[in-house]
Amino acid sequence: MNMLDSWTATQDRVVRVGAAEQVFASLRGAIEGGKIPVGTRLDSEASLAKQYGVSRTMVREALRSCTALGLTATYTGKGTFVIADKVAQDLKLGKYSASALLEARPHVEVPAAGLAAQRRSNEDLEALREILREMSEEDDLHQWVLLNTEFHVTIARCSGNGVFESFLSDICDAMANQSNTLNLVADRRPESGQEHARILAAIESGSAEEASLAMREHLRGVEYALGTIIPGSGDSGVGQTP
Repeated sequence: MNMLDSWTATQDRVVRVGAAEQVFASLRGAIEGGKIPVGTRLDSEASLAKQYGVSRTMVREALRSCTALGLTATYTGKGTFVIADKVAQDLKLGKYSASALLEARPHVEVPAAGLAAQRRSNEDLEALREILREMSEEDDLHQWVLLNTEFHVTIARCSGNGVFESFLSDICDAMANQSNTLNLVADRRPESGQEHARILAAIESGSAEEASLAMREHLRGVEYALGTIIPGSGDSGVGQTP
């Protein structure tokens, strides 16, 4: 009997819709509830995928978020281990932390959106529209996260400022990890869709002021959502003028 059998025996198999979210919630609940104690080596992705009745991709997303929350750690050649039974004070996103992103993004993405409104071409607008169209039709969280990152990187490119574009490209992996975790814990995709639409509308109108404001409001929404799962993460000052 593997380590999950004792507490998953009576659970239904996870359905495909929201699979990653449900796998994550199940693993997180078991870890925080002490059913999978600190020090336990989790089963392999393949084994977990079989137990939950989902793809390895779904399991990988769930495990990535457990690591981001500081509950697990993966060691090359050894596997993934439970290292804590409560959420850490900050998300671990690889190269950058959630707190670092919250502090830095407003100083780059807000002015980048303003410049994009002034400098965007018709081709730029069409590219942004297509990204949002695909996001609105995408059910798979992994693909949605990739499109979300592409939207933000594209706005930086539309700004015509190579520094802004390089910065977004540098943090895109951390942004994707944060978005994945955030939407597994507290799905805000509908809110993000509305916020993105307002950003695009402002860029299309050519108003730097409105585009900057729309981006600031979006980043404030991200900060608020993070504050619901990470203690103290809502104090970075996103709502203040950089």
